[in-house]
Amino acid sequence: MQKVGVVLHLAKSGRLIVKASVTDIKVGTLLYDAKGKRVAKVAEVFGPVKEPYLSCIPLTDRVKKLEGKEVYTQQAEGDK
Repeated sequence: MQKVGVVLHLAKSGRLIVKASVTDIKVGTLLYDAKGKRVAKVAEVFGPVKEPYLSCIPLTDRVKKLEGKEVYTQQAEGDK
């Protein structure tokens, strides 16, 4: 798994806001927690190109526990 960034907070819209540590994340990318569970799907990438933010649709009910935690993406077979 590759680290994507850190969950900052749950927005009033119900989406998770993630401070990305990588710049090549695409809309539709699934995000996972440290245990490998799917936790969110990227809906929008915004902010500065070098340090983007991600607006993500939560895929779990336990979004409050994700605040401050790192999220990851699974690498495709060709990316290794």
